[in-house]
Amino acid sequence: MPSKDQSIGAIIFVGCIVGIIVYAYFVFNPPTAVFILQLTGLVAVGGILAIGAWIGWTMATTPPPKPIEEIEKDLEESSEEKTEEKSEGETEAKSEQS
Repeated sequence: MPSKDQSIGAIIFVGCIVGIIVYAYFVFNPPTAVFILQLTGLVAVGGILAIGAWIGWTMATTPPPKPIEEIEKDLEESSEEKTEEKSEGETEAKSEQS
């Protein structure tokens, strides 16, 4: 018995084959051929330009990342704070034992 993924894959395969046949029919049918080719070109070029527009919008609206120097400084400060907290905790533990 095929798995769910295999069944979905078979449906996609059959759908694509049917799509190719229908597309070929319309492309080689003289009354619709020019319109179908124009529509195909519009969808292809429009899709690529839409992806480019989305990338541009994302780049324009995303704040720039911190410089590496600032990140390294923040990491050093946080590691120093952890070291200080550790040493304070050890000092308190020793004083409680006494």
